[in-house]
Amino acid sequence: MSKVYESFNYPQVSKEIAKGMGMTEKEFNQACEILGRTPNYIELGCVSAMWSEHCSYKSSRFHLRKLPSKGKDVVYGPGENAGVVRVDKDLCIAFKVESHNHPSFIEPFHGAATGVGGILRDVFTMGARPIAAMNSLRFGSATHPKTPRLLQGVVEGIAHYGNCFGVPTVGGEVAFNASYNGNPLVNAFALGLVREDKIFTAEASGVGNPVIYIGAKTGKDGIHGATMASEEFSESSESKRPNTQIGDPFKEKLLLEACLELMQTDALVGIQDMGAAGLTSSAFEMAGRAGNGVKMYLDSVPLREDKMGPYEIMLSESQERMLLVAKKGREQEVIDIVNRWDLDAAVIGEVTDDGYVRLFWQDEEVASVLAAPLSDNAPLYQRVYSRPDWLDDMAKFDQSEIPVPSALDQIFYKLLNDPTIASKRWVWEQYDHMVQIGSVVLPGSDAAVVRLPESKKGVAMSSDCNSRFCYLNPREGSKHAVAEAARNVAASGARPLALTNCLNFGNPEKPHVMYQLVEAIEGMAEASLAFNTPVVSGNVSLYNETEGNAIQPTPTVVMTGVLDDVQDRITSFFKGVGNKIVLLGEIPTKIDASHYLDIIHEKTVGVVPEVNFDLHTALFKIMEKGAKEQLISAAHDVAEGGIAVALFEMGMRSMIGAEVSLPAKGRADALLFGESPMMILEIEPKNMKAFSSLCDKKGLKCQEIGTTGGENLVISCGSTPTLNVSMAKATAIYEKVIPELVK
Repeated sequence: MSKVYESFNYPQVSKEIAKGMGMTEKEFNQACEILGRTPNYIELGCVSAMWSEHCSYKSSRFHLRKLPSKGKDVVYGPGENAGVVRVDKDLCIAFKVESHNHPSFIEPFHGAATGVGGILRDVFTMGARPIAAMNSLRFGSATHPKTPRLLQGVVEGIAHYGNCFGVPTVGGEVAFNASYNGNPLVNAFALGLVREDKIFTAEASGVGNPVIYIGAKTGKDGIHGATMASEEFSESSESKRPNTQIGDPFKEKLLLEACLELMQTDALVGIQDMGAAGLTSSAFEMAGRAGNGVKMYLDSVPLREDKMGPYEIMLSESQERMLLVAKKGREQEVIDIVNRWDLDAAVIGEVTDDGYVRLFWQDEEVASVLAAPLSDNAPLYQRVYSRPDWLDDMAKFDQSEIPVPSALDQIFYKLLNDPTIASKRWVWEQYDHMVQIGSVVLPGSDAAVVRLPESKKGVAMSSDCNSRFCYLNPREGSKHAVAEAARNVAASGARPLALTNCLNFGNPEKPHVMYQLVEAIEGMAEASLAFNTPVVSGNVSLYNETEGNAIQPTPTVVMTGVLDDVQDRITSFFKGVGNKIVLLGEIPTKIDASHYLDIIHEKTVGVVPEVNFDLHTALFKIMEKGAKEQLISAAHDVAEGGIAVALFEMGMRSMIGAEVSLPAKGRADALLFGESPMMILEIEPKNMKAFSSLCDKKGLKCQEIGTTGGENLVISCGSTPTLNVSMAKATAIYEKVIPELVK
């Protein structure tokens, strides 16, 4: 028997052991075929992690190819640690969004914190210094007993890591729905800056070059975390706390500076974050990308715990670690730089030319697996999918069956009291959004804007997804996610540029869930092509189910855009009294698929409004031109709660009311609370003629609907007064919801 097996009491491999690691019998047989023998326990652990859904995308890879990923400004698309897009000559942004859903359910604080740490490493692994972070969060019903603890723990974890690391958290979104009761979503986004000639990629190239481990020591936290993230939750899931990593943001800050200093030398050949599946994924992926192999001597890996053997070392997901390939003969230079930042560094192997990842422990070869099949040729499934009949039933909704409520003022206040619509001030006030002093549009507006150093330009970013739309019509809902994120970026005056996505769905082995995923991908592809906003990076998070109950499909989109001059930026809030209120888009006539219908009438039904690509394309051009000519005082996208809530949100920061008249067509509740793609603008009277002319040139109708001013929000449908609410009372309701929830 092998000495390592005697030392660590590793079991002999069987199909049952493989099943316990999340592998099917077919996958186990495929692994045996690749190796030409039965894998040992260490090899099986590596294979199971690399072939997990979380690492291999085996259920989604076939369909992800449909997403457009190329463009004139795209430098690196999907396949690297983060997408890279050119924004100003040779200055680029690297960005990505990624999920940390399962760990955040088990341990909210650490799960969310390490989600932030992981996405930051993805960005600075590319050579980019992170300048902004965002997040997209989904929690269960406000009345569910776990929601307050999860919300508080997740927000505190995000704040802790981002604030300590020193990256501004500039925006995001928070929503609540009962489908997330047992499975919250924590999607973390980061964006960094890098010169095009300073971008680094993750390849183990140069036979004979040393493989160097840097960062924090390796512990037992996170072992088989990737496998855990690739299965449904059950009653036993909360017992998996050892699978949740523990992060150290201060050490990550040191790691960032050490990596960026190393990248200023010419000693570095390739670099890879040790994220999901830890040392296993970084070693196999770096070797696979280069078409090479690596030898690694695992007893040289810096450890923080006793009795860790090769299996634990390869599968640990301890945080703040990187794997480097350096030029031969430059090892000591690399180690000296890393040590100067008070981090561990050790040469643990070398690049080979035989295509194998070979692992050694005390001079004994304990594993030998071809790199490419594990990193590039993981199982690929074209899973069965079918449209569920209940979608047709839900689309048959007839709004005439629901009478229009008489007390619409009270309905409005009740909508503001819903946590999805209510103020998220409690959330974003915990984040440091001014560190690095580059933030020029702060949380609370439609899109965050960060100034580029030594440039007039700025980068705008917004995270969006209406999961209710995606539940009722996955294809159209996914189009809406792209369109809304782009509208929010355009509302800042920026030109939508490129996006990253995080596709959160249930169990893909169920045909209706796989249908949701396929439709969402195809809808996203259609919208991305129409808007010329390629998908340059992303993440897929499947098996978001607990006890067989799946989340609503949630294909989160983070759109980035470029503002040629940050002085032209637009925010969402009324600037003065007596200004014109203008609406661009289609005024709703139906309550179908609306948040109002869901919350007030407890019905998630109806036909999702179609996304008009021509309207959006014209809108984006109008906003960009209008911002440059400083014609627009404020702009706000209409989303949950419809026109009424959007108008209130525009006025509440400066306590400026409005008097508005909408066309007298259709139901009053649809006009006030219905949801179709629209934007509301504030225009000074002196700019109205020029703005109307701009809209005419772009072929989009400009509808003047009211005037800013007063202490109330007053909306009439035609000549009939329909809504008259106090801005002060509405604001008091709007601001107290989340603090009371967590209290």
